[in-house]
Amino acid sequence: MTLQETINTDLKTALKAKDETVLGTLRLLKAEIQYELTKTGASELSDTAVMQILKSNFKRRKDTAVEYDKANRPDLSSKEIQEAEVISRYIPKEVSEEEISIAVNEAIVELNVSGAQDMGKVMGKVMAKFKGQNIDGSKVSSLVKQALTAR
Repeated sequence: MTLQETINTDLKTALKAKDETVLGTLRLLKAEIQYELTKTGASELSDTAVMQILKSNFKRRKDTAVEYDKANRPDLSSKEIQEAEVISRYIPKEVSEEEISIAVNEAIVELNVSGAQDMGKVMGKVMAKFKGQNIDGSKVSSLVKQALTAR
């Protein structure tokens, strides 16, 4: 079953269970998927494309929750966090910092780089290694920067 089909099935289940948080979140996801389908003219999106939609929505919810916390609106913040939790069910577990650090060190040795001017090469190598997995690019960037400045 594709990711898109899983979301549609879970949407039907949430509708029957009358779970408003899950239902609302999945409806928004389905609408974004439908929008992408309309843009591309395809009948179904690849799991990679659906994953990008999920990741951007997850990040948006987390960022919005932080902003609501800053504005002293815990009610809205908790709603965003609940929606992010629903979305996180469909996103694979994030790659750990240790795994990224090991991959960065391996890439530095393999590419035989020495300074910050080679950051793009190392970033490309590390991101390619974890392609299709849930990885935070900013975390990779900071770890690469640390490793290259330490040399």
